[in-house]
Amino acid sequence: MPLIRPALRRGILTDRAIRRAHRNGELSITPFEPGLVRPAAISLRLGHEAFALESTGTVDIADRTTYPELRPKELDAEGRISVEPGEVVLAPTLEKIGLSEKLAGLVDGTSDYARLGISVVLCGQVSPGFGSEKGAVLTLEIVNHLRHPVLLHPGTRICNLMLFASTGSDQPYGTMPGNYSSDHTVAPSRLADHVGRN
Repeated sequence: MPLIRPALRRGILTDRAIRRAHRNGELSITPFEPGLVRPAAISLRLGHEAFALESTGTVDIADRTTYPELRPKELDAEGRISVEPGEVVLAPTLEKIGLSEKLAGLVDGTSDYARLGISVVLCGQVSPGFGSEKGAVLTLEIVNHLRHPVLLHPGTRICNLMLFASTGSDQPYGTMPGNYSSDHTVAPSRLADHVGRN
């Protein structure tokens, strides 16, 4: 009798599968708040720090000395982060994430923020093996498209992480050069490591 292999699990993880992946260790989220699990994603919250990208001239992607400076943004008297019109702000998620090599993710902003003119995520891919060692924050790229400042509240839900099951990865993300898989705070771009002179 031929050996019957189980069907490969694939596709988007729904709420039931997300909770199961968390229980069996394929997905680590610290801190884990069960109430943030959605029908086909888990919501993540805004961390308590933020950095404005400040450039002083032309940026050459091959020359990190021309890269924008990460300027820490002070919280206001009520603990809010002000995002100015047209400003690009980098901010970490409150949660640290770890994916096994059999999971991949896609981070997206929410309709609530988009309806206020706020883009939350400019680069949303989370590769298999991201943060698998000790967990890592996801860096959000927040842009205000309005003509007035928008005040963000750390600790509140700001984006969703959709998870996809896969057949596994030969080279997990954390083993690739210049990765962000161990970041516990916002880190500057490492693009110059791939194309740079410095």
